[in-house]
Amino acid sequence: MTDWIGAEEACARLNVRSQTLYAYASRGRVAARPDPADPRRSLYRAADVAGLAERKSRGRKAAAVAAGAIAWGEPVLDSAITTVVEGRLYYRGREVVGLAETQTLESTARLLRGGDGAALKRSARGAAPDGDDMRARAFAALAARAGGDPPALGRHPLALAVEAATLLDVLADAVAGAPGSGAIHERLALAWGCARGDGGADLIRRALVLLADHELNASTFAARVAASTGASLAASALAGLAALSGPRHGGAGAAMRGLLAEAIALGPQAAIAARLAQDRSLPGFGHTLYPEGDPRARALLAHFEPPVELAALRAAVEGATGQAPNVDFALVALSEALNLPKDAPFALFAVARCAGWIAHAIEQVQTGGLIRPRARYAGVAPMSSSGGSAN
Repeated sequence: MTDWIGAEEACARLNVRSQTLYAYASRGRVAARPDPADPRRSLYRAADVAGLAERKSRGRKAAAVAAGAIAWGEPVLDSAITTVVEGRLYYRGREVVGLAETQTLESTARLLRGGDGAALKRSARGAAPDGDDMRARAFAALAARAGGDPPALGRHPLALAVEAATLLDVLADAVAGAPGSGAIHERLALAWGCARGDGGADLIRRALVLLADHELNASTFAARVAASTGASLAASALAGLAALSGPRHGGAGAAMRGLLAEAIALGPQAAIAARLAQDRSLPGFGHTLYPEGDPRARALLAHFEPPVELAALRAAVEGATGQAPNVDFALVALSEALNLPKDAPFALFAVARCAGWIAHAIEQVQTGGLIRPRARYAGVAPMSSSGGSAN
């Protein structure tokens, strides 16, 4: 008789009311039979009750994990590309700070894709889009490729690798404003007027390597979602660029410039005090993944002196809040120190992160299925076709 339990015990194990238990039995989810001692009562199979209780518990846990995974929460998919461990960033198991000492964006992109480091022959990439706006040219270049490139699903790995290397050049050409040859950091330095031998090209190289990937950030997740449908690598990169364009992601450099303008107008201490009093953020400082400071910012800032206004702002924020500068601060400081275009922080971010978007897109196509999460509906109660309540 231990295989069968009464209604009261079954309800207690399932944490439901008797009406719900009866519904489970009527739907065949829990087997029931008359109680030999009292035919007016029913007994319920204990194994069915235990299995249903486990599934319900799993479902609650999964829902709680999923809800908490949206913003800096639990991991949601497997990846062998990038990780953050104890405040350090790694590409394929190699610490990024060390890579930035010697590597280029091109070699870093090959590492992210899991390649052997050999340079690939690119396919034809055509002319760069016209226009004065770097951001618009970047969107136009990737959109043009996305409109004609074949789906990535089922493609040979070598074909995808060649396409990946070409796409990185396409985006670099668009940002630079014209097709070029040689290393991407040198092409960007030339386009932005950095004199040869002044160290500007090497600083750009370091920034590109440090920014090439950052685990499952918003733009990378967008790229992976697109790739999970089998979309072309260009379409996945375009999805990443679209996500990057928002003020909470790649637009953080513009927000950082806003804080800098306030600091210049009011003085650093007064500007910070005003923001804190209004419960406003301090863009360019602090990072959820790096409570002890962003290693990318440290690695970049160690190789040049920020302009005096930015140095004063950094000192004031660290003194008032203890927050260290993040990579957005470092990019704005680099742009000001080298007298780069105002949108250079976004452009550097986009060109660098394109390497990561493509690597994640290839990994998703080759190892993952369709990314299709479920929504927890919180709207108006559904109505039946007759207009009455669906309940």
